[in-house]
Amino acid sequence: MTDELPDKLPELRASDADREQVAEVLRDALTEGRLDMEEFEERLETTYKARTYKELEPITRDLPAPGVSAPVPLPPHAVSMVKGPAGTGNWASRIVGGEGSSHWGVAIMSGFERKGHWTAPRRFNCFAFWGGGVIDLREANFADGEIVVNCVAVMGGMSVIVPPGVEVVVRGIGIMGGFDHGQEGVPGEPGAPRVVVKGFAFWGGVGVERKVTKAERLRLKEERRREKLERKAERRGELEAGRD
Repeated sequence: MTDELPDKLPELRASDADREQVAEVLRDALTEGRLDMEEFEERLETTYKARTYKELEPITRDLPAPGVSAPVPLPPHAVSMVKGPAGTGNWASRIVGGEGSSHWGVAIMSGFERKGHWTAPRRFNCFAFWGGGVIDLREANFADGEIVVNCVAVMGGMSVIVPPGVEVVVRGIGIMGGFDHGQEGVPGEPGAPRVVVKGFAFWGGVGVERKVTKAERLRLKEERRREKLERKAERRGELEAGRD
């Protein structure tokens, strides 16, 4: 991006449009499989923090220009992570059948997490005593169209995180504790899995959250930046037209 500039120009301040140009190269590289999600997020964060051309130039130094195709494209489930909320419109590629990669989690005066790219089984059992656990399904594949998450929390807590688009049913029992029913009643997307949260909470709680992934938050942030740039350009054009 800065190779054609004279030596002194890389010290100049970069504009929002310059940062968006670099972000577009990164998005293409992620879709084409040249960057993994972790590298994409790190470089995108660096892009939006950059203030000069000199800081922007190394970010895409090892990447081709936008529009150059990679020999091997990303698999469908990875592309769906980039182009929209986890699984939206691509549920068939995430319901993979077979067995889950993890079937249980235990936290005794400690904690456990199941998150990232994993295969959720038909039934996931978890137990917490003076501890806590996180079952994050936002980037998971599913062994079946329905997963039952059975939570037993005794003086502890569980958090079940689901992506937008799935149907949630809560059937747990709380004694001096509780199960969160806030995500029930939201219709699921066609083909999306169903998540049933059940179990028992004593002096503890089980929460259910519906959240997008970090990558999706970044995508939405980029969209807002782009809309802001477009509005600025429109206002600038209106002002110039008024002066004419």
